[in-house]
Amino acid sequence: MTTTRDAFLGGRIVIEQPADGYRAAMDPVLLAAAVPVVKDRGRAAGGPVLDLGCGVGTAMFCYGARVAHADLVGLERDPAMAAIASRNAAANGMDGRCRVLTGDLLSPPTELPCGTFAQAMANPPYHLIGTDASPHAGRDTANREGEARLSDWIDCLLAALAPKGGLTLIHRADRLSEILALLHGRAGDIRILPLWPRAGVPAKRVIVHARKGVRGMDCLLPGLFLHGTGEERYTMEARAVLRDGASLLPDDRLGGA
Repeated sequence: MTTTRDAFLGGRIVIEQPADGYRAAMDPVLLAAAVPVVKDRGRAAGGPVLDLGCGVGTAMFCYGARVAHADLVGLERDPAMAAIASRNAAANGMDGRCRVLTGDLLSPPTELPCGTFAQAMANPPYHLIGTDASPHAGRDTANREGEARLSDWIDCLLAALAPKGGLTLIHRADRLSEILALLHGRAGDIRILPLWPRAGVPAKRVIVHARKGVRGMDCLLPGLFLHGTGEERYTMEARAVLRDGASLLPDDRLGGA
């Protein structure tokens, strides 16, 4: 497999990834920026952070660059991607606090410590099964649901979390009602953050954060405009997240116990 090395967060991390097929871009960076900061080890809200379907690990390493004390666990079905993720952990100096497990979320490996995670994040496939397939198998697997549907992803995230732990996912805006229905009665204190391509254009992506077993008022956050006008590729706010590693959910109470 031919791979490339690509810089994220202004060069703070470097990710090896396949040259062809699915390639990480801004979505995993935005996802990681919306995961609240876990408390220091040993405190009530502490515990590991799970990246479900981690691929080569872009989201969890972006999170690890922002939260230096966080212990990271990635679960990836594809052994080749899991192997690259392990190499990326070492290359970015996080192998001492990161474990990459190979396994299917429909039947998680016994090494996955379910019910213990302080935070769990995912970038599930966006497209429904039955939609047109990509000619590249790796891209198709990453972008289109297979045996594991969105409901299975949310089931696995919730099972992994400790009580009051935080779930964060990025998905298509037109599937928001499905996400909220799947969370209803199981997680609360929901925060919805729209991602607008630019001003005056409907949001194509949303980030949803919720807390397991918690009741609380839901909130539609101001959201983020990604692209500017004219020659400005990204807005100042988007650059702060994509280049400087700023948080999208700065209020730590969103993930506290």
